[in-house]
Amino acid sequence: MEKSQFLYHFLPGNRPDLATNPDAWTEADTKTSEAAFERLKRATRDGIVILAGRSLDGIGPAVVIFEAESEEEARCFIEGDPFVKEGLLAPVGFTCIGQFPLYEP
Repeated sequence: MEKSQFLYHFLPGNRPDLATNPDAWTEADTKTSEAAFERLKRATRDGIVILAGRSLDGIGPAVVIFEAESEEEARCFIEGDPFVKEGLLAPVGFTCIGQFPLYEP
């Protein structure tokens, strides 16, 4: 089955102060952030994540573009994000952006 590319973005979740106040982060929040970053790095190495990043202004959304074989698989990927699981970020958009052949050298 050919994979489709999906995009999701999220904004601050149940603690919006985390986006603008570094002193608001707890040890648990830092561990969640580290787990999310490691998960994205692993998914990038595995060819799942195409692009991921956050807004540098602390206000705009974080964005992830990734590949999945189905909408169900894509939803599972999003729901598995440690930030989402802990409620620190809330997904506000999710869409299939198409099936585009990716460049492979």
